[in-house]
Amino acid sequence: MTPTIARRDEVLKTPFFSLVGKHLTGVDGDPYYALELPDYVSIVAQTKSGDIVLVKQYRPAVETVTLELPAGVVDAGGTPDETAIRELKEETGFVADRVTLVGCLKPDTGRLANRMWVYFAPDVVRDASAAPESGMEVVVQTTEQLSRSLTDGTFDHALHVAALLLAVQLGHLSLS
Repeated sequence: MTPTIARRDEVLKTPFFSLVGKHLTGVDGDPYYALELPDYVSIVAQTKSGDIVLVKQYRPAVETVTLELPAGVVDAGGTPDETAIRELKEETGFVADRVTLVGCLKPDTGRLANRMWVYFAPDVVRDASAAPESGMEVVVQTTEQLSRSLTDGTFDHALHVAALLLAVQLGHLSLS
């Protein structure tokens, strides 16, 4: 028999996440703890020439500058596809006419109770009037450069590596 959640207790609530204790039916002892966070999107954005739009930013959690896909939290009442288009423009100054849902992933089934929506944005163009978000450095790489960044560990955000792999597997992107 698969356990079910008998009771949920919110242990801690912040503007960014909640820590929830989940008591399982038929299981004695301490609750199982999960972080409940908003869903977010990651965008695999490709220019008309085939280059990939990335961002560099300082991440306090890992105390270093990371190279990753543009991404952002889905606002309450918003949709993932609206968020993808908005975040791409806010973070990079690039504009997508359309986005295609590549997939929806569970970031960490052992600890996190949210989803990451992965989108592919083809033929993105830079909007000269849009400045990238503060703290963001826009990096445009060829697929060959991105392949090297994956191989040498420069691009090491695990969920974004998964997003790229899914985009490749579904035929949206080809990495050399």
